[in-house]
Amino acid sequence: MIDIDPNSEGLPGIEALRTIVGATMTIGLILSVLALIVSAIIWAYGSNSSNPHLSGRGKIGVLVSCGAAIVCGASVTLINFFWNVGQGV
Repeated sequence: MIDIDPNSEGLPGIEALRTIVGATMTIGLILSVLALIVSAIIWAYGSNSSNPHLSGRGKIGVLVSCGAAIVCGASVTLINFFWNVGQGV
C-alpha cells in the first residue's frame, strides 16, 4: 500500500506561491465586482434607452461576473472536494 500526502515543505518558494495565488484570487474578485458594476450600468442604460441588444449584453455581463466571483470564491473548496473524491477512488 502506498500512502503519499502533499508535502508543503518539499519545494522552496511554496509560501511565496501561496501568497501569489491568494493575491490572484483577490484580483479576480475585485475584477468581478468591477465587471458587475459596469454590466449593471450597461443593462440599465440599455433598458432605459429601449435598446434590447444592449440590455441583453448587460444581463449576460451580470451573470458572467457573478459566475466568475463564484469560481474565485469557491476554487479552494472545489479543489479540496475533488482531491477528497480522488483519494476515495
